[in-house]
Amino acid sequence: MSVWSPLTGSLCILLALPPSGFAAPGSKVRPEYRKKMQGDERVLHALNRFTFGPRPGDLEMVRTQGVDAWFEQQLHPASIEDQSLAERLTEFPAMRLSPAELLARFPNNAIVRQVTNGKLTMPDSGLLHTVYANQVARVNQKKEEKAQAANASSTTMAENGMGTGNAATNTASPEVRDPQEAQLLLALAPRDRMLRLIAMQGRDLDRFVNGLKGPEKTALTAGFTPLMRETLGDLEAPERTVVEELMGQRLTRAIYSNAQLQEVMTDFWLNHFNVFLRKNEATPYQLVSFERDVVRPRALGHFEDLLEAVAHSSAMLMYLDNAESIGPDSAAAVRARFAPSRNPDKKKADQGLNENYARELMELHTLSVSGGYTQADVIQAARILTGWTVDQPQRGGGFRFDEKRHEPGTKRVMGKKFKEHGEQEGRDLLHFLATRPATAQSISRKLAVRFVSDDPPQGLVDGMAKTYMATNGDIAAVLRTLYRSPEFWSEDAYRAKVKTPLEFVVSAVRASNADVAEMRPLIQVLREMGMPLYGCVPPTGYKEDAADWVSTGALANRMNFALRLSANRLNGVQVAWARSPGELTDVESEEARLENSVVPGGLSDATRAALLQSVDQQQPANAAGTTTVAVNDGSRGRPTTAGQEQALAGLLLGSPEFQRR
Repeated sequence: MSVWSPLTGSLCILLALPPSGFAAPGSKVRPEYRKKMQGDERVLHALNRFTFGPRPGDLEMVRTQGVDAWFEQQLHPASIEDQSLAERLTEFPAMRLSPAELLARFPNNAIVRQVTNGKLTMPDSGLLHTVYANQVARVNQKKEEKAQAANASSTTMAENGMGTGNAATNTASPEVRDPQEAQLLLALAPRDRMLRLIAMQGRDLDRFVNGLKGPEKTALTAGFTPLMRETLGDLEAPERTVVEELMGQRLTRAIYSNAQLQEVMTDFWLNHFNVFLRKNEATPYQLVSFERDVVRPRALGHFEDLLEAVAHSSAMLMYLDNAESIGPDSAAAVRARFAPSRNPDKKKADQGLNENYARELMELHTLSVSGGYTQADVIQAARILTGWTVDQPQRGGGFRFDEKRHEPGTKRVMGKKFKEHGEQEGRDLLHFLATRPATAQSISRKLAVRFVSDDPPQGLVDGMAKTYMATNGDIAAVLRTLYRSPEFWSEDAYRAKVKTPLEFVVSAVRASNADVAEMRPLIQVLREMGMPLYGCVPPTGYKEDAADWVSTGALANRMNFALRLSANRLNGVQVAWARSPGELTDVESEEARLENSVVPGGLSDATRAALLQSVDQQQPANAAGTTTVAVNDGSRGRPTTAGQEQALAGLLLGSPEFQRR
């Protein structure tokens, strides 16, 4: 007898296979499968590189259209019909708002503190008044609890007579939940249920929602419109609602968009121009516009246009501190030096010149660390960019050029003279950097690493850089050069890239044709795998190299996710493996069917044998997640159970071949 254990059984077998995902020495892909798929390798390669992974039916669709025609269409996302995506995106109504509108509608902690301290006025009435009142009540409650804890600690210390002692714990009796309260509210029609929730005070709402168990949580929002669900989130935790919608729409686009190359390139540029979600309390709100208005529309345009839009964005100016930079000889700095007392410019001037953005602009965004610039060039670039700031940054304001902060005089960067010309100096600097051969090389190499291999051939990079220079940085033209290159289509490039956690999770959802009604479980999975969305702290962004993502622990996490996904054990994510009702198949036949759908490029003999052995010897957990035991009779001819079907699918998603693209 054997007990199903994904981490001690199938995982150990699969992790022992060659990590490359190619067939082991002397092993061959099933002959008839190799013959069938030989002509489709080109299609699969394109799908694996220029999308987040093929969905069932994509191979046939691209084969019919022609891979060249399909790729050319992907370079023009506006020409691609995507009504189903548009319908899914209605689930995120806040993502249509500007940062200022978001902060007004979903106040963050900074806004709430200002309202609490009387520096901002609370809305007089309506839903927004309730949202603000709930948040203020929560702040005041925390202050009271902190004061009570301090008083209790002082009392305990005094009673001990020694001046020391453990702080007293909160001994207040817990609030008892009325068992009928939830039943009565959940029985209401959606609109009446929403009105009742709005009428609750902040602490009462928290107590009620946190007290719901299992199915009750699902029933709470049953029948709610997207706006009603968003309103409930606003009443509970406004900033969290914005963050969840930001991440939710990002994953929705990656999973369901037909304009897949645009989404892949949006991910590429969001990583290239990385902005950390938690830089400050305003950043989540700014990232909405950064992704929507700055990056995605320009993901396949001209690099200089994208670079300038990023440089003017509030998100980047605040993340890399340029919004605080003051020219040492600017009007603001001079005024502060000569009249330091009672001078409103004094504090700002003391911040001085900030080189962070100028350095990353040259090192990461354009030239690269070997691009030929010096520390003196960084300082001069920082002087050019003084005055590039943000209007009312904590209120969602946009770019503003402040002449008083701008460093006067002529500057020189890498031998290029920049005459004093206000904001235009910065535009001229961006043009200069965007048109350098070093920038062409740097951007081309990063694209080649993303789409070809971790160590791309220099000849390919040179060809792409040549196109970059000839087309003034036309990203689509550079990608077209990559696509047409012999290096892209070489056997060495096939399945040569290990998927990042984001690529793995999204490709697994796409391959399983899952219907995702709730993105939070996937967001959590990415955190567990070490790649939270917008979660990279340094400006370098997440790395592409396989070495950063391949370890026994990381692969165990991936296998665990694959098994949970295939068995429908992720809340709000539903997979149906498309077997005809009542159809009975043996394990080998079912494996072949699922392999053709989930891993159309095929498995090696070694992987397939390990997978079949694992399912053959062990009985998977049932849909409820409880472990069952079965006798191993060694018969592959017996009909497969639903649990075995799910196990087969999960092991295929966790296989070395699926881990690569």
